[in-house]
Amino acid sequence: MNRPTVLILAWAMPLAGCCGAALAAPAPQLSVHLADLLGDQPVLAPPAIHPARAAHASPIHRSAASKGAGPLARVDAAIRDAVREPSPDDFLGAVQVYPWNERAVFRLYAAPGAVSDIALQPGETLVSVAAGDTIRWIIGDTTSGSGATRRTHILVKPSSAGLATNLVIATDRRVYHVDARSNPRTAMTGISWAYPEDALVALRGTPGLEADPVAAGVAVDQLNFNYRIEGDNPPWRPVRAFDDGRQVFIEFAPSLAQGEAPPLFVTGDKSRAELVNYRVHGRYYVVDRLFAAAELRMGEKRQQVVRILGHPDANRTRSGR
Repeated sequence: MNRPTVLILAWAMPLAGCCGAALAAPAPQLSVHLADLLGDQPVLAPPAIHPARAAHASPIHRSAASKGAGPLARVDAAIRDAVREPSPDDFLGAVQVYPWNERAVFRLYAAPGAVSDIALQPGETLVSVAAGDTIRWIIGDTTSGSGATRRTHILVKPSSAGLATNLVIATDRRVYHVDARSNPRTAMTGISWAYPEDALVALRGTPGLEADPVAAGVAVDQLNFNYRIEGDNPPWRPVRAFDDGRQVFIEFAPSLAQGEAPPLFVTGDKSRAELVNYRVHGRYYVVDRLFAAAELRMGEKRQQVVRILGHPDANRTRSGR
């Protein structure tokens, strides 16, 4: 890992122009191919917002607008509505993994005497960082890995408790808005993001991908990411699950290929765990049916169990939706 460097205070003014330019850039167009469901490939364009997430980020807080509040009150209400707080369901170890949404503001809790890590997407290039308070907050950046796995980390440390500031992080793919708050003792180890739509971004310039798709005939317009991952936190815990109305795709970290893959059980009508037919393709399990609940199990004496819970209507086809 490179040695961290502290941002120069003089960055604050010139960076405003950089971030403004990044925010004004037109949204990229997505091109979808079947091969996009392959894992371990570089992302060449930023993802769009999934409709299920976009509903939570209304541009104007309706309750404030309907009461005829003044402009400052409307701004405050919109920001409150856009803030994403840490969720117990989104922790992987000690790291909070927020679902990506370009309209959201992501909360980071820090503490004096501790460094919190903001980890960008592997392969993403940092353009600029601007902070509202560069005097009482120490902000630096470093990188880990190399090549396609190279990853930028923004390091944040407050000088005392009771402080608040915002960060605008511009990269070659997107702009992150982070709201940082300091308290006396508790500091988040780190935050990062999950990008569900990356599975749909075209992998241009990579020969031969179309010849080896994860699955044929994927109904892209029916993709549903409304699955929860619960239970133990072993190294093989899945990253996420989604379906296209016919098949369920369970995505693991790239390290799955280096260890033993856990068997998958689907919970039947009588809450009994039943083996289900599935195939392993790279770091994906592909299940040729829908399910409301399933379990991954590993071990004998002390069994580790990870549950995958789908949407309540996951067992019905959605061809008519």
